Amino acid sequence: MHKIPVTVITGFLGAGKTTLLRNLLQNNQGRKIAVIVNEFGEIGIDGELLRSCQVCDDDGEINSNIIELTNGCLCCTVQEEFYPTMQKLLTRKDQIDAIVIETSGLALPKPLIQAFKWQEIRNHATVDGVITVVDAYGLAKGNLVGDLEAINQQRLNDSSLDHETPIEELFEDQLACADLVLLTKTDLLKDDELTQVKNWLEKELPTGIKVIPCHQGEINSEILLGFNAAVEDHIINRPSHHDTEEEHDHDDDINCLELSMEETINPQVLISRLENLVKNLEIYRIKGFVNVTNKPMRMVLQGVGDRFETFYDRLWQPEEKRATKLVIIGRNLKPSDLIIT
Repeated sequence: MHKIPVTVITGFLGAGKTTLLRNLLQNNQGRKIAVIVNEFGEIGIDGELLRSCQVCDDDGEINSNIIELTNGCLCCTVQEEFYPTMQKLLTRKDQIDAIVIETSGLALPKPLIQAFKWQEIRNHATVDGVITVVDAYGLAKGNLVGDLEAINQQRLNDSSLDHETPIEELFEDQLACADLVLLTKTDLLKDDELTQVKNWLEKELPTGIKVIPCHQGEINSEILLGFNAAVEDHIINRPSHHDTEEEHDHDDDINCLELSMEETINPQVLISRLENLVKNLEIYRIKGFVNVTNKPMRMVLQGVGDRFETFYDRLWQPEEKRATKLVIIGRNLKPSDLIIT
């Protein structure tokens, strides 16, 4: 029986998962790819970025192949959200060549993969491979993600979350599940620094798992798809720190706030103000869209630690309301903290 191959993309916040996925969709070699995005925050930033790739299904209706899960970390909402979503996708099995799942930056990969052992799913879909995306620049500087001191305190925050995982353990779990590791932000490193990062990672990975540098998510789709690993059938060989735990604790300190402004703004002024916020608050991740003064195009802004990057993704549509909308993830954030005007 033909099974739909499913690729799981995991990695920390800001490592470059969405950029990788965007490039995969734009260079899909004719494949019909359905996407599940596990968003953190009610503004569908990642989903919006992917929709701009103009993925259409057979009836010409744009974006119906992209599904956002916004109710929390995918590893903790498998039954509540993932299972019914997969059931819905599988009713369109004949229209889909592959499924790609982008997990949230703090999701444990193994519980998601184990869901593919459920009979209703395993009869129709299989985990083709797991791609782990790693921020090479952060790793070279001794940080697993952005500001390690802040990230070490980071815990999952959502009413659906059931676990509290030290960042080092989560990183090890993401590596242990990988069929391939992609290194991003390599252009920020010298050759010897990149070599050191690769050598260290290869010692941490199971034998035979390759580490490949990847600039701006640009990599041949033939490398990402077609592992034929049937990961769910061999998950016992991918150890996790949580294999013997039934439940995990939950820390409510991490929260996600949304910042919206209708007026236009100079992006350099905005970034300067955001940099001040990052200095004074425990902010782990910023992402969203910016309404730039005198520009007809929408700017995408993404920040990890004190690093910010921007690019223009598309024209503002005549029917949409122009506004700056950012999702800010951090610890004990209050709306009054985010007054930046």
